[in-house]
Amino acid sequence: MTITENRPSKRKAETALGVDQIRLISDLRILHSKVDELLTIMDRIRKRHDPEAVIEFSDRKALTDDIHAVDQIYMWFVKLDEERSGRSQR
Repeated sequence: MTITENRPSKRKAETALGVDQIRLISDLRILHSKVDELLTIMDRIRKRHDPEAVIEFSDRKALTDDIHAVDQIYMWFVKLDEERSGRSQR
């Protein structure tokens, strides 16, 4: 018998994850990985290149779109942080 089989049935129901929860966990793991990857790339560019060169040689439309996308990501994280902080103060 495994540890899970020794638990009462109510406890098993509380720890069982549904398909939607598993998908969310998977998506969050991908998100964490991509944020780390983006940060790594950004750090490399910042260390290797002058900011003026980045601006000069960037595709201005693409850079503007990237800035907008990162702003949206930031605002979503801020909202999550505020909701999390509100829950921890309860």
